[in-house]
This record gives sequence, C-alpha cells and structure tokens, in this order.
Amino acid sequence: MSGFVALFSGINVGGNRIVKMAELRAFFEELGFTDVASYVQSGNVVFCSAKGDATTLTQMLEQAFQQRWGFHSRIMVRDAAWFAQLVAGNPYPEVVEDPTKLHAMALEREPSSEEAGRLAEKCTGPERFEVKGDVLYLHAPDGLGKSKFAEILPRTLKVPGTTRNWRSILALAEMIGQR
Repeated sequence: MSGFVALFSGINVGGNRIVKMAELRAFFEELGFTDVASYVQSGNVVFCSAKGDATTLTQMLEQAFQQRWGFHSRIMVRDAAWFAQLVAGNPYPEVVEDPTKLHAMALEREPSSEEAGRLAEKCTGPERFEVKGDVLYLHAPDGLGKSKFAEILPRTLKVPGTTRNWRSILALAEMIGQR
C-alpha cells in the first residue's frame, strides 16, 4: 500500500460545487481506498492504495467523481515522495513563518520554458515565483486574495493546476508521511 494525496480543484469555492468532506471520504472508501482522511473543506484527501500510480489514480478518480457528483473537478494525485520534494525544494524559506503568503501550485505537467517565460513577463511585483518541475512556488507578500498576478497566473501559464497555501502543504505532507 502506498500513500497518496488527491488535490481537488474547483469544489467548495464561493458556495459553488459543494462536496461535503464526509461524503468525499466515504466515496474514497467505496472505491476501495484505505486510511482515508481529509484536510479542510477545499478538497484534500489523503489515502492509501495498492491500485497503481498517481497518473492512473488521477484518471480513475476524475471519472468516478464526475459520475458521482455530475461535474468535473480536476484532481492532482501526488505521492509522499512528491510532497517531501515539494517541501524540501521551497525557494522561499524566509517566508515559511507566514504561510498565508507562500503557496505551491501542483501543475498537471512541467511548463515549457516558453510558458514559464510568458508568465515571468507578467510578474511585475510584489509577487515572485519559481517553477521546479511540476510545482510553481508563489510568494505573494500581500496575500493571494489581493494579488493581481495570482489572478492572471492560470490563464497566462495555461498549464492546469491547483494551489494550496504553505500551511496546507505542510499539513498534507505530515499526513501522508504518517501513512
């Protein structure tokens, strides 16, 4: 059995596409996953599986989720090693004490240099970002909600992803590390 985290995108945001975490945990258990736990309401599920790798699990979960709830949610499934590398690779260690200002975006794939370059042209401050593989680290000193850069990031980068603040990243890394 291997430990994984499923990061859901587009559920329980602004009162739309509501999925209760108890129902989501039960859904994972019905699919045969074990040691299922959720973290906050935005769709983070930690679970164990013997059913394949992150890519296979992502495809299976997205299809089953859409059948169950009737809408698509992009899901990023990642394993414990990915989370350990994410935490260790943080290029902004000086801001970890204020986890609401530091974010990590799990990307569907590593952006091309052209895609990352296009994004760099739009980053005029005070934010700063760094891409490492399929992770985009974002330091937003005024917070994500006030960041104009964060607002344009998805449509400029054009690589699907889902963002979590550093507090959530650390909590999920700890939860998956206990599996």
